[in-house]
Amino acid sequence: MTEVLSGKELAREIKDEVADSVKQLQASGTDPSLSVVVATADETTDFYVRHITKAALAAGIKADVVRLSTTAMEDELAATLTKLAGDKSVHGIILQTPLPTGVDVERLRSLIPPEKDVDGANPLSAGRLLCGMEAFAPTTALAVMAILDYHDIPVSGTHAVIVGRSLVVGKPLAHLLLAADATVTVCHSKTRELAQVTRKADILVVAIGKAQFITADYIKPDGIVIDVGTNVHDDGSLVGDVDSQSVHEVAGALSPVPGGVGPVTTALLLKQTVEAAKTL
Repeated sequence: MTEVLSGKELAREIKDEVADSVKQLQASGTDPSLSVVVATADETTDFYVRHITKAALAAGIKADVVRLSTTAMEDELAATLTKLAGDKSVHGIILQTPLPTGVDVERLRSLIPPEKDVDGANPLSAGRLLCGMEAFAPTTALAVMAILDYHDIPVSGTHAVIVGRSLVVGKPLAHLLLAADATVTVCHSKTRELAQVTRKADILVVAIGKAQFITADYIKPDGIVIDVGTNVHDDGSLVGDVDSQSVHEVAGALSPVPGGVGPVTTALLLKQTVEAAKTL
C-alpha cells in the first residue's frame, strides 16, 4: 500500500516552534513582521497568500499584503521593495509571482536584502545556496527536504529526479538534494522520453504546474513521489501535478495535494521570518 507523506503534522510542529520563538522575540521588544508584495489576480497566488497571512497571524507574526495593480510598472514595484527593504520594522519580504508583463524580475528580486529574503528569491541567496553557504533557501524546495526527513526517507545514495527547473523549486532543490548526497537529474520541457527518465527515480519530485500530468506510467515501482503542484479547478478545489489515483497503484509513497508540501512551505516561511527577525 502506498504511504501517504502528509505534511500537516510536520507543519503543525514547525508552527508551534515558531509561535514559541515569536513570544520570546516579543518579550525582548521585537514584533516579527512579514510583507508580501502582490501584483497579480492569479487564483493560485491568492490562495497561497491567504494561507500565508492566516498562518502568520495565528503564530503572532504581523503579515502585511501590499497589493499593486496587475498593470503596475517596474518602477512602482521597485519603489515598493526599496521602501520595505529600508523599513526596520519589516523582517521578511516576499515578491509574489507572477508579475506584470515586461518587468525585470531579476532586478526586482535583487532589491530584496538577503537578510530579509525569507523565500530565497534574491540571486545572491541562490548563489550562496549553490556554494553551500548560509542563506535562506526557497521554502518550497526546503519543504520537500523536510518532508523526506520527517518521514525517515533516506536521500543519500538515491537517484532523485526533479521534473521542473524553476528558480523556486527545481534548481534550488537540486542543490539541496546534492548536498544530501543524492544523484540528481533535472528534467524540463525539452527532456526527451521523459517517462524513461522518471521511471529510474528512487525519489521523484514533480513541480511543473500541469494538473495530474504524471501518471503511473512515469513511476518506478515503490518509488517515492513528491507532488509540488497546486492547480486550481473551476470548483475551487486543488489538485497536484500527479494523478494520485493511478500513481497510488505503483508508488511506495506519495505526498498528497492538498496537505503535503503546501502546509510545510507556509510553516517554513514563517520559521525563516522569525530567523530573520532574530538577526535584524
